Amino acid sequence: MDMESALRLLDSLNMAHDITLKLADEQATLKLGANFGRALCAGLNVYLHGDLGAGKTTLVRGLLQGLGFAGKVKSPTYTLVEPYQVSMMRTAVYLYHFDLYRFMDEEEWDAAGFRDYFNPQAVCLIEWPDKAGSLIPQADIDVYLDLMGKGRSARLTANSTAGKQCLERFLESQS
Repeated sequence: MDMESALRLLDSLNMAHDITLKLADEQATLKLGANFGRALCAGLNVYLHGDLGAGKTTLVRGLLQGLGFAGKVKSPTYTLVEPYQVSMMRTAVYLYHFDLYRFMDEEEWDAAGFRDYFNPQAVCLIEWPDKAGSLIPQADIDVYLDLMGKGRSARLTANSTAGKQCLERFLESQS
């Protein structure tokens, strides 16, 4: 579904639980990230799903750029988490980008001490959330990225009231 179709769907249903978009290239993934980032608010947990190379870190790079972050954005594959400070709605917010790919079992989540990062003053973006099993806090939004030829598809699914409100802001900003 393209953006125009998604907007029509929002108008007809007056809700935004699930949005699917086609992304032609890396630039489209960066743009989606930037637009999505501007719709986020503190306290959200966003799970990022997709195979290796699907564009999860590219999406986060665009998201951070959209929030005005000018520094280098790197994959947290080896560091497990990369912290960033950004401004959301004129408030300083920490954004934590996790990559749990290297976790062998969910107990590593507890051992890493990441639970404190999840708080109402932060946004947490988690790649490979399934590696933490049921120990990780619930997602407000799931983002699924899938390779499609030279491009990708992105599906954003709200799982909470806060997640739904975020997707509604995202869609409203596209009109």
